Amino acid sequence: MATPAKTPPPAPPADDPALVAAFEARIAAGESIEPKDWMPARYRKQLTRMMAQHAHSEIVGMLPEGNWITRAPTLRRKMSLIAKVQDEAGHGLYIYCGTETLGVERDELVEQLHDGRAKYSSIFNYPTLSWADMGVIGWFVDGAAIVNQTVLAKASYGPYARAMVRICKEENFHKRQGYEICATLAKGTPAQRAMLQDAIDRFWWPSLMMFGPSDKDSPNSAELLRWRVKRKTNDELRQRFVNLTVPQAQAIGVTLPDPDLRFNEETKNWEFGEIDWAEFREVISGNGPCNRERLAARNAAHAEGAWVREAALAHAAKRHRTTEAA
Repeated sequence: MATPAKTPPPAPPADDPALVAAFEARIAAGESIEPKDWMPARYRKQLTRMMAQHAHSEIVGMLPEGNWITRAPTLRRKMSLIAKVQDEAGHGLYIYCGTETLGVERDELVEQLHDGRAKYSSIFNYPTLSWADMGVIGWFVDGAAIVNQTVLAKASYGPYARAMVRICKEENFHKRQGYEICATLAKGTPAQRAMLQDAIDRFWWPSLMMFGPSDKDSPNSAELLRWRVKRKTNDELRQRFVNLTVPQAQAIGVTLPDPDLRFNEETKNWEFGEIDWAEFREVISGNGPCNRERLAARNAAHAEGAWVREAALAHAAKRHRTTEAA
């Protein structure tokens, strides 16, 4: 006997056109959208996806750096790296809190990360092979984050924009920390300079991929720009990052691994070579050098920390009972 076909779930009701028009007018006027305000279902869905991906990136981003805390060359470097990893945990929590204002449970988002359904920044699926990687990640990766997040600080959704203000201040510290490491290595021994150049060669192109696919291949940018969640396109942000980074590389005497890199006097932009988008697609599809390693580490940490979460819940329940009794 044939199995009867499952009835598809009913389609969500269409948004009221009058409410949509009023919402679009608020966006056009530059108003901030707050959690209790009406918003189109699609706006809520796109925000949830984008903010969750951002939060996941902060949490997964702790892994490649945390691995170097015990191997930092000096106490000062160790303390700075510990502080940076701690900041990234806080950034993830800020943004997870923001997604909860959209009606999504944090546990649900974490589950999506751990079972591989959710995406996070492709850059964190590359290995950190030397101490110089800690400098280059601070310089390139946090530098790219600043370029992206300073624009997000003007996003139309209030909780997300406000979280970005604090996060950007801390990301600036992270970038300065990374650039200082690179500048120190650039003035060091031939072996230290070679280690730095190797890290730059490995992380330059993945850092350019961080901004997402090219504008012509970006499926979500048009909506996000229309609703002023994003204020700049992926390619515009990528170009700004390159324009900022090339002079910084020249200042410490290192080479960016792009033979096509040249300054355009007319546009005042640094033109760069073609990005390997096939590699980008492989990494975001779960086939990067460290995708499986990162998810395994996150799942293990989550399992090992279960007792902490249970203890915190028990303590909160106890305090609640004590308060009620009083």
